[in-house]
Amino acid sequence: LLRIFFPPKTEPHQRVTVGQVSHHSIELIWTREHGTNWTDPPENWTCFTLEQKNDRKHTYKEIHKGYNTRFTVENLEPKTTYTFRLKVTWPSGQQRYYPSVTASTEKEPLNGRNLHNAVLKCDELELCRVLQSIKVMVDVPDKLDFTPLMVAAMKGFTRGVQLLMHHGADVNKKNSSGKDSLMLACFHGHLDVVKFLHSCGASWSSQDRSGCCALHWAAAGGHLPLLQYLIQDGCEVDVRDGASWTPLMIVSVITGDTAAASLLITAGADVNVQDRNGKTPLMVAVLNNYEHLVKILLENGADPNIQNQVRSSYKQNKTAVESHLCLFLFLLMNFR
Repeated sequence: LLRIFFPPKTEPHQRVTVGQVSHHSIELIWTREHGTNWTDPPENWTCFTLEQKNDRKHTYKEIHKGYNTRFTVENLEPKTTYTFRLKVTWPSGQQRYYPSVTASTEKEPLNGRNLHNAVLKCDELELCRVLQSIKVMVDVPDKLDFTPLMVAAMKGFTRGVQLLMHHGADVNKKNSSGKDSLMLACFHGHLDVVKFLHSCGASWSSQDRSGCCALHWAAAGGHLPLLQYLIQDGCEVDVRDGASWTPLMIVSVITGDTAAASLLITAGADVNVQDRNGKTPLMVAVLNNYEHLVKILLENGADPNIQNQVRSSYKQNKTAVESHLCLFLFLLMNFR
């Protein structure tokens, strides 16, 4: 027998209602008329089409079509009002629209981006507000894999460092290159931050992926008060990194800072220390044309007769200057 379907009368309560709402989604719920028989083939089921209004064009666009009685609209903008309507299509082909419904998304919750922005701006009040949100992870990294604590340490935002630690920041957390907040604060010369992080458990001996520790980074930064504090607090003055570079070697390679070198030497740094290739601070200072540093090293016992382990390769390369003879001649001409 041929079954004939007629659209049921729409009751006043038959309308679209709003379910759960977030900052990026709105759930819409509607009712299905009684008497629907799910044992019938799908072509005999009532179909629902959900449409969303374009307020600028005053038109509607289909965003969902199916037989269910709820749908969550995703990828919406925060704090924005949207209008929806539902079209019902019965098996007979007849259609009817439910009354439209308007709903607004919520304000976007505080997140890691807010946390990093507050730290970057050194905004204590905003940082407090964000940290009080239970949804924000205090150690969330940015795109460069720096946590908020690392950024605050680099910027010398002492109060921010204290607030982050109070809210559970991991003082020993490292980024992809193995650097922790203490190393970064040492390189940027923020003594107050360094003292506080160390008091919270940050270790002088912690190493990054290249083997550098806090004293290496303090030497690379060339900040004398910080360098002096680390030495006085017990940092090993001849600590070596993965290439067997000591802080004095770091100075000879990177900065040529005579004041930093003098401080390290006074603290007992070995002026004749050799890295894994046999290079000494004196050799490196010569190659970098740090004449004043060369003079200080020689005055403090640097041996110009030490040879490195690859002298033979330099003999083959006529343009190289890192051999015993070239180094000695250079010193004779330049050492006053």
